[in-house]
Amino acid sequence: MTVNITNPIYSDENKAREHLEYILWPTGAYCPRCGATEDRVTKLEGASTRPGVYKCKDCRKPFTVTVGTVMERSKIPLTKWVLAAHLMASSKKGMSAHQLHRMLGTTYETAWFLAHRLREAMAPKSPGPIGGANKVVEADETYVGGKAKNKAFGPPPKKMAVFTLVERDGEARSFHVANVTAKTLRPIMVKHASRKSHLMTDESLVYPKIGDEFAGHSTVNHSADEYVRKGGFIHSNSAESFFAILKRGVYGTYHNVSEAHLARYLAEFDFRYNHRKSEDKERAEAMLKGAKGKRLMYRQPDQA
Repeated sequence: MTVNITNPIYSDENKAREHLEYILWPTGAYCPRCGATEDRVTKLEGASTRPGVYKCKDCRKPFTVTVGTVMERSKIPLTKWVLAAHLMASSKKGMSAHQLHRMLGTTYETAWFLAHRLREAMAPKSPGPIGGANKVVEADETYVGGKAKNKAFGPPPKKMAVFTLVERDGEARSFHVANVTAKTLRPIMVKHASRKSHLMTDESLVYPKIGDEFAGHSTVNHSADEYVRKGGFIHSNSAESFFAILKRGVYGTYHNVSEAHLARYLAEFDFRYNHRKSEDKERAEAMLKGAKGKRLMYRQPDQA
């Protein structure tokens, strides 16, 4: 992980704001409330006006580049948002809030809040199904949580089920499910994976009936130590590889993940996996771009 800490976007608020405007407004400023652009938007440059404020001539509301994003109404400097995005995008197995607060020079609570808002930015807005004709989608499940042997006393720790779809050489989609049954998995599979795909799973009994709805369905028998067959075509190793990174992050970086926030952590690992071929800078910019349109529900009227 390489971070050029001398880049002014990490130390100068105006440069950080201009960086966000470049990412979120590639064609120029526009009103996040009514969508007005170009000549219907005016930049306010009075001596008493803080930098980066615009006014819409249609809805007559002031706004900045952070309105309508996870950064809206935040008192955290934009330089720290931009640096945190780069650090989280560059860390393959994640970055804990404790590590963030040490590197950003904030309190732990601030770093925790900031990290969760950025995880919201990593979640896709309206994702279409993965896979398709002549493509392979692997489906598998795993469990996240502690082990009973690691507890001196008390009941065994709760295991949380994680179900993941991975398009081979493509994207991953992960979900926290209450339990692993055909009833809970089928709605996810038919929504997020094209039924024109060839489905790859293990020998679990929850998949055969669902697999009949796909163009093809192949399995490997892990309980018999079978992991690959048919010359390497039939396997679920892509999903297993994804789980390996996820668990190393959960156990090695975060140590503990609450069920209430598990979906956000899954979105984080999905995001990095789906942008694994991008440079760190590109991945960080994609994260910040995802911040757009994800905080309008929290905005109070007439506040920029």
